[in-house]
Amino acid sequence: MERLRKFLYLAPADRELLIRAWLWLAVIRLWFWLLPFSGQRGLLIRFSQAPAEGRQADTFLPERAGRAVAVASGYVPKTTCLIQALAAQALLKRGGFSAHLRLGVGRDAQGQFQAHAWVENNGRVIIGDSELESYRTLPAMDG
Repeated sequence: MERLRKFLYLAPADRELLIRAWLWLAVIRLWFWLLPFSGQRGLLIRFSQAPAEGRQADTFLPERAGRAVAVASGYVPKTTCLIQALAAQALLKRGGFSAHLRLGVGRDAQGQFQAHAWVENNGRVIIGDSELESYRTLPAMDG
């Protein structure tokens, strides 16, 4: 009940951004369950393009979009860093912002392979900024 109260007290623009973040997370999570990665990536590229040429950037700031995705991910089961990064990328691009998906690989203390995904906007990490120094960045995957 407290969560609902907090949600209702948000400014209308923040509520809308949080709902949009949740919808992107849910759709992408569903895609991951139903489609191979090649199909997922193609759909995401198509749906994450800004709808009109020369569109003005939306009223939200990219950092707010990252926070909205992080909060909304608590309400969508099994949202990995990749799902969060893809949702943030789609949300930002639809809002008229640049968004660069980054992937990194590394090994943990036991030597086990690890991978991580994050999104950057104008050189700033929008989501997925935990322990980036532990990962070697792969070539950019911008759609």
